[in-house]
Amino acid sequence: MTDPVHGPGPRIRVLVADDQAAVRAGLVLILRAVPGFEVVAEAADGAEAVERALELRPDVVVMDLRMPRVDGITATRRLVAAGVTGVLVLTTFDLDEYLFGALRAGAAGFLLKDADAADLVEAVRTVARGDGIVAPAVTRRVLAAFARSVPAAPDTVSPADLATLTERERDVLGCLGAGLSNAEIADRLGIAEATTKTHVSRILAKLNLRSRVQAAIAARAIGDQLDT
Repeated sequence: MTDPVHGPGPRIRVLVADDQAAVRAGLVLILRAVPGFEVVAEAADGAEAVERALELRPDVVVMDLRMPRVDGITATRRLVAAGVTGVLVLTTFDLDEYLFGALRAGAAGFLLKDADAADLVEAVRTVARGDGIVAPAVTRRVLAAFARSVPAAPDTVSPADLATLTERERDVLGCLGAGLSNAEIADRLGIAEATTKTHVSRILAKLNLRSRVQAAIAARAIGDQLDT
């Protein structure tokens, strides 16, 4: 990984979970070099990641997927269910089972380990501010696969659930489907960014979704129903 682009920003607390000590040390070195970032803990497996994250409540957990004791997908699911942190999955593998498993577990981001350090830093910032990110190399495949997924998948939204959304929430959901960040949604709809975050949270709760990435995929799958 190349040197990250350093820049000012709000303080972001990060936990790094990877079973390979050398990889973990490299990630910690990169993140600690960024102004405003604080690596509050490291974990060598999924069980330790969950335990430390529940204790320390970091803004972001950078999560490897293939780890002993508890794998990264299971750990992600537990942390998302607890609502204590955002999870950025960082993995060597772009196989469908890892991609979809991570997104269904509620990961807010999915990045490959061959990404530049600058991309890693920006991905951590993105997840910390409540937005979602998927590695550009796999985005098209993820969207296409989820669009044809089985009814049990989290991108499926029932008409009854969709009917619970207010008109503004439907607008926000449509913007999520277009890949807009919270700041971009706020600008497009003429509302405050904090209001956007509230709408996103309510959308996730009403549609029984775990992350804004799932909401974006759901919006793409729903399509014209948002305009009715």
